Amino acid sequence: MSAGNDPSRTRFAFPIRIYWEDTDASGVVYHANYLRYFERARSEWLRALGYDQEAMRVEQGIAFTVASLDIRYLRPARLGDELEATTEVAELRRASFTFRQQLRRPATGEVLAEASVRAGCVDAATFKPRAIPDLGLG
Repeated sequence: MSAGNDPSRTRFAFPIRIYWEDTDASGVVYHANYLRYFERARSEWLRALGYDQEAMRVEQGIAFTVASLDIRYLRPARLGDELEATTEVAELRRASFTFRQQLRRPATGEVLAEASVRAGCVDAATFKPRAIPDLGLG
């Protein structure tokens, strides 16, 4: 199943500013922080659709967990940069999403990193796969 027909529900951009705490001694973003930015963008995408992950865990007994990740670092992000982390649903299956994500400079469109992330929907107690609830994606 592909991800819905409404691009406004399957694409999202989240602003990121780079602070000292994000960088190594040379002022370049530490590689693991890109994963944090992508995680925030996926979480904020869900929130923008009207879904709070903690409420979903408590009320529906579901959680989302990363099952696989492939990331490419293309250009360095640096102290003070104003960037955006984008999220696009590339594939929607019964119990998982595959996302295409980028960290880029919104002013120029320059891509600094890109990732493919597969996240599964699981039972919050057992971590066994569960069907993704209807999020209105198609």
